[in-house]
This record gives sequence, structure tokens and C-alpha cells, in this order.
Amino acid sequence: MVTGKPLRWTGIGIALALLLLACLVVTVPKTALQKSEKRSPMIFETIVVGPLGVNCFVLGCEETKEGIVVDPGADADRVLAAVKRLGLTISHVINTHGHFDHVGGNRRLIEATGAKLLIHEKDVYFLSRAVDVAAAYGLTTENSPAADGLLQDGMVITFGAHQLKVLHTPGHTPGGCCLYLESEGKVITGDTLFAEGVGRTDFPGSSHEALMEGIRNKLLSLPETTQIFPGHGPSSTIGHEKLHNPYL
Repeated sequence: MVTGKPLRWTGIGIALALLLLACLVVTVPKTALQKSEKRSPMIFETIVVGPLGVNCFVLGCEETKEGIVVDPGADADRVLAAVKRLGLTISHVINTHGHFDHVGGNRRLIEATGAKLLIHEKDVYFLSRAVDVAAAYGLTTENSPAADGLLQDGMVITFGAHQLKVLHTPGHTPGGCCLYLESEGKVITGDTLFAEGVGRTDFPGSSHEALMEGIRNKLLSLPETTQIFPGHGPSSTIGHEKLHNPYL
């Protein structure tokens, strides 16, 4: 009887330990799953606008419905229709640079949404010259309202549960910027980097050396799986551009 009791309690202890271990094994992945389910998906929509085929991007938080619009160069009514369909409240309009084909819809978007306009300080002077520059190409557009704030290298802009980081990449224009969405593995490159191409640098104020330096230091250093979304044309990846872009 005496010798049997330790064996009995030892068996119960082992059973309890195994039961506790099983609960821990089940609980850990369940907790991780619950955390991953709380992450709000990002709305990311591309609308090709204007005669020069500018990629305008509508970004938003699915949970809070706060959004931003990048480069509404023309066809503002189409962009606003997408904003309405997605149910977004636009907090900011962002211009990757100041060329007329990227800023022509600013006024209409801002008047309709009350959004704040952001652009880099070195491209502010383009905003009031859009009509004149477009006319030189036989095209029409609208001048943009003045900027409400200035983009700076390393600046973080938050919309809902999401953030983008500003990367100043001059060259195509003095104030050209890219917008890095790290959590999504995406970067909006404006007219800095294209699929198997780079931005033109034959304009006043352009610099090929500055453009290539920005691409090398700010973009090619991103993970190779990062998707690039240029201001014109199709998307690509950093890895693809490293291998196949003849300018790099």
C-alpha cells in the first residue's frame, strides 16, 4: 500500500504535465493567429489618368477608411468616383514631383475632399506653372493650389493603420520623391525609376548624376521583392530592375 502511493501520484503528475503541455502547444499558434487577424489590409488602387498616362494611386485603410491620393494628374472626376466607391475620407494629396501631368487634378481633388497638399519644397514652384508648361506641349491642365505642407526625406505619413516613408530622390526634378510602404513591400517611384527605365534628366534643373545616386542609395537598397509602382507604365520589382534595367 505504502509503495503504491508514490506511483499513483507520479502518474497523475505526468498526466497533468502532458495536459498542460498540450494546452500550451494549442495556445501559442492561436495567439499568433489572432494577432495576424487584427492587421487591417491596405487599399491600393491605380488609375491611369491624362493624355500622358500618369499612374494615380488611391491608398486607404480598410478599417478606418482614411486615405490619400498620389499624383492626381488629370481626370479628377474618375479619381473622385474611385474614392467614393471605396468609401474613403482623403486626408492628403501627395505629389511625387511637380510636373504638370502629375499635378493637374490637385485643385479639383482638394476642393472636393478638403485634403491637404504635400510636395517637396524644391518642386513648389512648379505648381503655379502647370498651365504654361502644358501649353508648350499643346496640352491643357489646371494650375495647382499652393502646398499645405512640405515633404522631407525620412518623413513618415500615417493614414489609418498604415504608414508611408518619404524618400527624396532628386534628379528628374529637384524635389522628386518616392513613397515607401514598407509593411506592404511596395514603393511608389514617381518618375524616378520605371520598369526597365529611369526618369528623364534633360529638363532645366534635372541631374542625371543625382537621379542615379538616389536610385542606388534609396531604392536599390530596398528588399529585392519590393514592388515598384512608377509614375507611368507597368509595375516591377527591385530585384527585376537590378537584373534587367539597362540604365542600372
